[in-house]
Amino acid sequence: MTAMSTGAGSAGAAEITRRLAGICGPSFARLAGAADEVAGRLARWVAVPGGPAAAAEVLRLAARHDLSVVPRGAGTKIDWGAAPARVDIMLDTGRLAGIGHQPAASPVVEVGAGTPLRAVQATLERTGRRLALDPPSPGATLGGVLAADESGPLRHRHGTACAQVVGLRWLDADGELVSAGRSAAELAGAAAPVGLDLGRLFCGSQGGLGVLVSATLRAPAVPATRVWVSRPVWTPLEVHDLIRAVLAADLDPAAVELDLPAAGSPPAPAVAPAAGATSGPPGRPMSAAEAAARANHPAMAGRRADPPPARGSAGELAILLEGGRSEVAERADRLLALLGAAASSADQPPSWWRRYPFAPGDTALRVEAPATDLHAAVYALRDAAGAPLPVRGSAGLGVVHAALPGALPADRVAGILAAVRGVLLARRGRCVVVAAPPAVRRAVDVWGEAAVIPRLREAKDHLDPHRRLAPGRLPGGL
Repeated sequence: MTAMSTGAGSAGAAEITRRLAGICGPSFARLAGAADEVAGRLARWVAVPGGPAAAAEVLRLAARHDLSVVPRGAGTKIDWGAAPARVDIMLDTGRLAGIGHQPAASPVVEVGAGTPLRAVQATLERTGRRLALDPPSPGATLGGVLAADESGPLRHRHGTACAQVVGLRWLDADGELVSAGRSAAELAGAAAPVGLDLGRLFCGSQGGLGVLVSATLRAPAVPATRVWVSRPVWTPLEVHDLIRAVLAADLDPAAVELDLPAAGSPPAPAVAPAAGATSGPPGRPMSAAEAAARANHPAMAGRRADPPPARGSAGELAILLEGGRSEVAERADRLLALLGAAASSADQPPSWWRRYPFAPGDTALRVEAPATDLHAAVYALRDAAGAPLPVRGSAGLGVVHAALPGALPADRVAGILAAVRGVLLARRGRCVVVAAPPAVRRAVDVWGEAAVIPRLREAKDHLDPHRRLAPGRLPGGL
């Protein structure tokens, strides 16, 4: 467990708990438990402020006692990325929730950071609108999706969650409310908003730049019709040729997704390893309570737990078409003719759609490359690993996830990463470790080369000069 800072020690743990309870309410502040961790780093306290003003008070308390703060939404991706150097206060955003009142025809909507995405979608659906966001994590909050820069299949047409943001409100390390973007500034009543470029650095920042309060996003109309056209595929090169043909055919796909299973691979565990089988935080074994807590943690949901495919099983390329009924039918017919006799259409997605290929305990990778070079990246991954690996994701954009077995030694994972990153560097791509067992996370650079590091350092120096917000969580150890 992370040692308490000098400031916290002088106030005393009981006194910090009392003050947090005074800010958040007695039922919403407590000492952290076995499941209150961030990428394996245990917290000391959990605070659940009832609104932006209370969240600002938590941050001011942390500043007075030199305590670190890490925001948490639903916890579906709390094991992603680098472990913070310390987690004194875990600031749960569950009560920073709600959907701003907007006219039915409004093209945007303001959403509280702690609002579950599926609640937003259910509310907007009543007015014929939606957020064009479909991340795979069940139960994810909007703030968590933005903090992890998580995207689903609809990214192909609508862009990332970050690209759909038109305004943000957040609290900096000193508890000051900051607005970015015209719409957010109008809603917050701020007179002089900062540019949205700074705000968009929050996407993927893992809570290292501030505590998100709300975001204003585009809310397009729900399409009248959705059709999935699928075709079995066998090799990355075949996928490359098919995607080139699809993208050249002027079919306006909403999503182009790929599932390439690792045929014949052993099944991945459906839950975290049993007590004693895996280390907890550095230096001690995982207790039975921790193992049970992790097995039931939200981060365990939505990840592959299905049986392995039979040897020789095909993969699948699936294309989503959205729009009016007649024009979608016409485009689907053209796509079926283009993909050949093996293709088929359906009004429901494949079973693997919006699901990650990795299971709890795996080393999960995100591979990004130009779509025209994705096949080379997948072949490089296979060569480095010595066998096919499960690959799934937005092949039409060159962004896919892959899984390495959690039992692989850390030095073996490091070697695979080095080989793949070498190939991707020449193709303007990158490979990020999304999640990994503690031993692997300690042994590798989870981010690799990141061109955004200078901009992140500048933003960190401006918004969190004392490094109290999720210290070490950002690329470059920021």
